[in-house]
This record gives sequence, C-alpha cells and structure tokens, in this order.
Amino acid sequence: MAENRTDNAPRSTRRKGRELALQALYQIEITGDPSGAAVDLFLRHFEGNARAKDFARRLVSGTVSQRGEIDRLLAEATEHWRLERLAKVDFVLLRMAVYELRFCADIPTSVTLDEAIEIAKRFGSEESAGFINGVLDCVAKSSGGKAE
Repeated sequence: MAENRTDNAPRSTRRKGRELALQALYQIEITGDPSGAAVDLFLRHFEGNARAKDFARRLVSGTVSQRGEIDRLLAEATEHWRLERLAKVDFVLLRMAVYELRFCADIPTSVTLDEAIEIAKRFGSEESAGFINGVLDCVAKSSGGKAE
C-alpha cells in the first residue's frame, strides 16, 4: 500500500530513484561523463521500476545542470571544509540533496532531509549522516527557499 505523501510518490519508488541517482552521479564524478547516454547505460544495469529511473534521471539532470549554484551553496555551508576534500559519496549526496532543496518545489524540505540522512546511513561512513544533516540544515535555512 502506498503511503500518503506530499511529494506524490511512494517512499520506496522515490528512495530507489534517489539511490540510483546517487550512484549515477558518483559515476559521473569519477568518469567525468555527464551525458544522457552514459546515465541511460548506467540505469540499464540496475534494478528499479520506470518511475524510479525517471526520478533518478530528473535528479541527475538537474544536479548536473545546476552544479555551479549547488557548489556555491555547499561552499557557503561548509565554510571550514574544502569541497574537494569531502568524501566523494558524501559530496555527491550533498549535491543531489541541495538540488532537491533548492530546485524541486514539489518535494518538501523535510522529505529531502530525511531521505538524504537515510541514504547517507546506507552508502556513507559512520559520520556521514550527521555531517549531511548539518550541512543540509544550513543550506535549507540560508538558501532562501525554492527557486522557480
């Protein structure tokens, strides 16, 4: 049974999409190839229904296209950390979550924060969830809301 959610999708579908997007964005970070063809090839090799993969494509495309603004917001929120020194998984997850926070008006801030923390617990280190939470909380408070 699907949950009654304000972002219009069951948690499992959106969670799977976020996890796929994280992995695709990690691949982009390593290979330097953000092309749609590379993302599609990646997604063909992983399980997930069509809605999850469509959501993953949305997150990947948006994160890549808004990378400059996202990195600016992250640099402000991680004042004492150089972005290139962050663990790659944490950095990629932060980018994706900041994209959601800033550019996805249909996704409530609380959902983005909760999902990022849960994904950090699964894919990051022991410290990742707390670090991700702190940075995203700072971005959410300082970014001035969702962009149009």
